[in-house]
Amino acid sequence: MGERVVVVGGGFAGASVARRLEKLAPAADVRLVCPDDYMLYLPLLPQVAAGVLPPRAAVVSLSRRLKRTMLLPGRATGVDLDARRVLVHSITGRDHVLAYDRLVLAPGSVTKVMEIPGLREYGRGCKTLAEATFLRDHVLTQLEVANASTDPGERARRCRFVVVGGGYAGVETAANMQLMTTALARRFPRLDPSLMQWHVVQHHDGLLPGMGNRLGDDTRRVLEARGVHVDLVTSLTAADDQSVTLSDGRRLATSTLIWTAGVAPSPLVGHLDAATEHGRLVVGADLAVPGRPEVFSLGDAAAVPDLATGGGAICPPTAQHATRQAPVAADNVAASLAGRPTRDYRHRDLGLVVDLGGSDAVAKPLGFDLAGLPAAAVTSAYHLWALRSPAAVARVATNWALRAVEGQNPVRLGFLTDRSGRLGEFEHTDDYLDAAQVRAAIAAVPG
Repeated sequence: MGERVVVVGGGFAGASVARRLEKLAPAADVRLVCPDDYMLYLPLLPQVAAGVLPPRAAVVSLSRRLKRTMLLPGRATGVDLDARRVLVHSITGRDHVLAYDRLVLAPGSVTKVMEIPGLREYGRGCKTLAEATFLRDHVLTQLEVANASTDPGERARRCRFVVVGGGYAGVETAANMQLMTTALARRFPRLDPSLMQWHVVQHHDGLLPGMGNRLGDDTRRVLEARGVHVDLVTSLTAADDQSVTLSDGRRLATSTLIWTAGVAPSPLVGHLDAATEHGRLVVGADLAVPGRPEVFSLGDAAAVPDLATGGGAICPPTAQHATRQAPVAADNVAASLAGRPTRDYRHRDLGLVVDLGGSDAVAKPLGFDLAGLPAAAVTSAYHLWALRSPAAVARVATNWALRAVEGQNPVRLGFLTDRSGRLGEFEHTDDYLDAAQVRAAIAAVPG
């Protein structure tokens, strides 16, 4: 067996690196550390939460995509860069030590949870497949309980949904789920669609800041035309099990707080003995860590120079950049193993797309502002193209067609039987180790 390459992170960035290395470095021992056996296409999570797509449609199987890579089910909780060792916490609960000759770090990002009273205990996210599925179950539960209740106050509280965050994730989640609840309310004999109250709380003075004022205003008009309350220059200050409190002093009675107010790089990179920039690991244009030519990083957790923009800019943490950095990272790992020169990453952003549900969307392909049906067509086409898997494309396209024919399917999957599905159960960011702790933990692992 040849030199060992360890890839941390099974998203589209990490898995694509592993797959390309299977072809470029056939003698290498490639190992992929990932807690799940699939690649998750994050932009489709709002559609999973809204029941437009089933959970399986938003993922690509790693075992089908990777033929020679060894999958290690677990999370990397620390790295000893000097000893070239990765500490892996297995899904079995045991720790393992993994040696490497080359290391590729693509651990992605986590939900940025603020220190707001009650947020972790009562907020819900939409960053993972499990969170999106739990969120759908929870919202359907609220409709069923509201339909059965004879208390007007309880019915109003359970029919109000508050989304904090007016960026891409927040807007897409609110837009898609608002359509879902309004459509489903018509199927409950004691619920009226007018009872559905959706709020988008945004601390900026506009929605979708990265899309420009015009598309941000278009998005706001679409949401408000559907009855969604858009609260700008407003933030969350507290939450409990029956209400949220906003910075303008209002207290909204609700049983559903959805937190989508930003993401942060994986804490793993912040615990390394290496430089970071705003929590992202500093790398060169060739994606290698300065002073550590055997370590490469890409995706949301890496501060990759944006050579196309220039002026010292850093590539934004988008799926578009992560997927395009992957072949460069794989090429450079293979080149370093063979003693060849590496190449730099350079890509001009092709634009952004935002799905607003139904036939509504906004998009900015190649700098052109689009809204309505043209934007919806571009958005759908981009998602199908970005999946990069014929099986995944077929599943998504088929489910979109079925959804158009049969409409909403109000079926709870029963995941909330013994779990709450709140942020505190999904966001594990406090068990990463710094260099000294990693060395001690590695020494304690048997064998």
